[in-house]
Amino acid sequence: MKIKKILSRLLRLHPKSIDLSLHRIQRLLKSLNNPEKKLQNCIQVVGTNGKFSICSTLREIYETAGYKVNMHISPSIRKFNERYYFSGEQINDDRLYELLSEVEKVNKGQPITFHEIVTAAFFLEAARTKAHLNILEAGLFFRLDASNVLNNNIASIISPIGVDHKDFLKEGTIDEIIFEKCSKLLDGSKIIISEQTSLEILNKINKIIRSNSSKKIISGKDFKYKKTQNGFDFIDNLGSLSLPKPNLLGDHQYVNVSTAIATVKELDQFKVNQSHIITALSKIKTEGRLQKISDGKLRNYVSTNNEVILDGGHNTLAASVLTKYLDTLDKNKKIYMILGMMANKNHTEFISQFKNKLSLIIAVDIPNQENFIKKEKLNQIIETIGIKSKTESSIQSSLQFIAKKDENAIIFICGSLYLCGEVLNLN
Repeated sequence: MKIKKILSRLLRLHPKSIDLSLHRIQRLLKSLNNPEKKLQNCIQVVGTNGKFSICSTLREIYETAGYKVNMHISPSIRKFNERYYFSGEQINDDRLYELLSEVEKVNKGQPITFHEIVTAAFFLEAARTKAHLNILEAGLFFRLDASNVLNNNIASIISPIGVDHKDFLKEGTIDEIIFEKCSKLLDGSKIIISEQTSLEILNKINKIIRSNSSKKIISGKDFKYKKTQNGFDFIDNLGSLSLPKPNLLGDHQYVNVSTAIATVKELDQFKVNQSHIITALSKIKTEGRLQKISDGKLRNYVSTNNEVILDGGHNTLAASVLTKYLDTLDKNKKIYMILGMMANKNHTEFISQFKNKLSLIIAVDIPNQENFIKKEKLNQIIETIGIKSKTESSIQSSLQFIAKKDENAIIFICGSLYLCGEVLNLN
């Protein structure tokens, strides 16, 4: 309860939840004696999709090889503590409260966004924690994101880029998004570019970073993967590694895992071998990313034959990836979707990707959130697209409705990471 209270206070420090600028966090970090300048061996991950999977894969590989890792992610899924990972473990409640209280006191009530002040808290604790690496997932765009306050790093990773968060941009074009994500990557480092959805996007990225002095390692040119019967081969200029399937669902995860491996191989100051990578791939866990709900309280609302799959995808790029995954499922089973989305997303573009793939979409409100699109309005959008739909009052009643209608159906819950968090907490 005391953590909820302090988080509530921090949310009230600025009238906007997002106000892209660096001056507020730079002011606070200076008051904290610039902890960000004390961090060593930082890896920054930018992009639209796959950032968390790349971060998690990196952490698992390095920890398997015996290194200690700090990691900062955003947003969290179930519990705020998930954002802060220090030297092998998630921060506990007592330390989190002490940390946030300390930063709140130093800030002295001055205007600062929630994301900025909680990012400053990560830098403070990371500077005090002995770790070999610091992995940072960028927030919105990166150029003016609170994570972009470092003077140096050992690598910048560009995950797949697509259109998202257009409401925070002037034009909302892919060119503008690529500029925001890639134009301020640090010089004199290494930039690893993940496989992109098109050659056009890759070319636009290359154009933006052309003047950056960092070494560029590009998927398709300097590394690639090839699926095999038992896993995949990672191939780069030094040769090939035969690797097992990662403990992640969806073929798109080969892209994320390969990007992480390319980064690890490029950073040869750390001693990581094939055995470490193989072991790590079997241990990766990414909640809310094509996660099967095989046990827990929510299973009481469905039949034993209903398969329940959860994913936080909420943009067009994610939808295109998810539809490819749905195409791999049992063709004899119908797929029903439970959908909840935030208000600022491109609902029509996201939902349209699933046309002709679903028997029904059930629109729901996202519990414990404010800026979600109401289920009635979401239902109208779904109907306009031409997909059969209805509304339900809760996640539980949605599950019950589908199970009663088809005890063999596949139930796919998606549309928001916040919805994922509610599902996992209910379970």
